[in-house]
Amino acid sequence: MRPFEYHRATSVDDVTAGQIIAGGTNLLDLMKIQVMTPSALVDISRLTGLSAIETEGDGLRIGALVTNSALAYDTRVRAGWPLLSRAILAGASAQIRNKATTGGNLLQRTRCPYFYDTSQACNKRSPGTGCAAQGGAGRMLALFGTSEHCLAAHPSDMATALAALGAEVEIHGTNGTRRVPVQDLYRAPADRPDRETILEAGT
Repeated sequence: MRPFEYHRATSVDDVTAGQIIAGGTNLLDLMKIQVMTPSALVDISRLTGLSAIETEGDGLRIGALVTNSALAYDTRVRAGWPLLSRAILAGASAQIRNKATTGGNLLQRTRCPYFYDTSQACNKRSPGTGCAAQGGAGRMLALFGTSEHCLAAHPSDMATALAALGAEVEIHGTNGTRRVPVQDLYRAPADRPDRETILEAGT
């Protein structure tokens, strides 16, 4: 693995160039097998204001750094939105849930076996190289929302539950703050499966 820089963000303004890391449960796995090789990591795990679950109207406001365990076991979530709690608890081991964050869960990369195998062609990992999943083993691949360039399924059980519950994602960037439905956060693969969300530089 090639050397990289590590920065600890102390405010949102510190989150500039580099791959963001908090719990690291997905990113570190990908770095170990060279699927992702960022030149810099920006640790946002200690940013203030992103680790709380707060009541907002008749719903909840969930910070991006709330751990999966904290969210799944929150009494308000279990009582009012049990679908979300069950989805989280069904999705990973207790050890992973204790580290994984809400933001990281929603933005995790695919579990497609061809994406993880750097000897295979993958347009999501390396745009323009092809999709080895086309005509390959279909287990764990998507049936809907695919294209000729990508068959990968999104791995987040939490995202599916939040979409079913009508949740929104708040996006803060250089052009201000906006909210979008969870399902609108994601892009269909089309001809650029490497562009997985609507997030742009500066958000």
